[in-house]
Amino acid sequence: MTDAISSILSQIRAHEMRMRGPDAAPGNAIAPSALAPGAASGAPGAVGGAGAPGFQQTLSNAIDSVSRAQNTSGALQQAFELGDPRADLARVMVAMQQSQVAFRATVEVRNRLVQAYQDVMNMPV
Repeated sequence: MTDAISSILSQIRAHEMRMRGPDAAPGNAIAPSALAPGAASGAPGAVGGAGAPGFQQTLSNAIDSVSRAQNTSGALQQAFELGDPRADLARVMVAMQQSQVAFRATVEVRNRLVQAYQDVMNMPV
């Protein structure tokens, strides 16, 4: 299971690097200016630069992607059940497996985030 999580994290990092563009320096995913609210954009409560998506946006995009995969899978399954010749069994099964894997990965990331939050909250001050 650790290999799957590492794979997902590397995919998230690769996606983040694609979103930043070719001039972004590799290294830490969190820039030092992103740690202080409003440091990069000057707006109170803003985190990160104007061009780079924040954690909330990245997580929202990932959840939207899982939702789209599940909707596509459901639509293909329904089309197959109704006898649509364009919805063959192989496409339906692949779409269903893709949506299942995406959902499991999202649940695993959520579990890791909850565990990290609980670990931080249980730290002695």
